[in-house]
Amino acid sequence: MFKKLFMNKAWTVSALFAISLALYGIDFSIFGNLREISASFLGNLAFLPIYIIVVTILVERVLRERERQSVMRKLNMVIGVFFSEFGNRLLKELSGQVVGSEELKNRLRITGSWKKQDFDAALDYLRRSNQRISIDSGTLPGLKQFMVGKRSFLLSLLENQNLLEHENFTDLLWAAFHIVEELEARESFDRLPPSDQEHINGDIKRVFGHLIREWILYMLHLKEAYPYLFSLAVRLNPMIDSPDPVVYQE
Repeated sequence: MFKKLFMNKAWTVSALFAISLALYGIDFSIFGNLREISASFLGNLAFLPIYIIVVTILVERVLRERERQSVMRKLNMVIGVFFSEFGNRLLKELSGQVVGSEELKNRLRITGSWKKQDFDAALDYLRRSNQRISIDSGTLPGLKQFMVGKRSFLLSLLENQNLLEHENFTDLLWAAFHIVEELEARESFDRLPPSDQEHINGDIKRVFGHLIREWILYMLHLKEAYPYLFSLAVRLNPMIDSPDPVVYQE
């Protein structure tokens, strides 16, 4: 294999060298000025290091950008699995616990006609608003059962090396995993002291803040790259009280 590759390169170099000699020979046969040919050759040779530097930088930049795009494609696949298996349901569960959730749901009722500026406006709304979570103790057992059941799934995502390229999503996973540990550590949620209730609400608020932001960015990615996946995601929008996957004729 190595020998064959070396022979191919040798033939390529020889062919290019022969073409160069042929072109210089044609130049000499037509104009017959050896001094001018020599000066031209030395001038091109002097600029050769500069050519190499420029080409190397450009090629390296192109290769680096391709590698980055490849990593981001793989990462977005992982994010898609996250929302399909875990994130969408968690978003639906927690959005109902937001104080003044109707305004939030109306702001994030993504439709197929949304453009980038609409997604930017939604992100700006989240930055400006201070979402408060108020989850009662009667809701916590069901949330615990769901999230603890996804412990292995969350651990498998944390082991994915591609996530190192996405710090914000990694923060989301750690925040979600922390909630799993907090809920699992409590055998009962009856008669929780107000201080502990406030602590749990604070942890859930942290998860929700990361989750809602990453969800909007993921929906924007689907809108731009995978319209058919975006169409289904819009119909299953967790901000809708009764999402319907069926496509109706307009």
